[in-house]
Amino acid sequence: MVLRESGQMYLESVLVLSEKDEPVRSLDVVNHLGFSKPSVSRAMGKLKTEGYIKIDPQGYITLTQKGESIAKNIYEKRVVLKDFIMSLGVNEKTAEADACRIEHVLSDETFAALKKARSSST
Repeated sequence: MVLRESGQMYLESVLVLSEKDEPVRSLDVVNHLGFSKPSVSRAMGKLKTEGYIKIDPQGYITLTQKGESIAKNIYEKRVVLKDFIMSLGVNEKTAEADACRIEHVLSDETFAALKKARSSST
């Protein structure tokens, strides 16, 4: 099954929040993404059922290996895209917003080519 854009965003958020070395709960995801509590709760339940995350009895969320792989891939795309867009002279806020939208539809082939072009230009 292919994970939809919203699922990818949730996984990426859990990854980013977990890198702050603090336990991640649904409320943290709510605050990070600005989504409603019921929406996040439904999404977390679905991601858990599909094996992308684990939720312990205290409500702490961790990524499974499968979830972490997807989250890291999406996050890497965002970082590379944001840097590339900013190198074109676009301001950081706009570059971040554009990278967030593009990261979910960019093919692996195009992303690999973009990374290669970026590394050869530095």
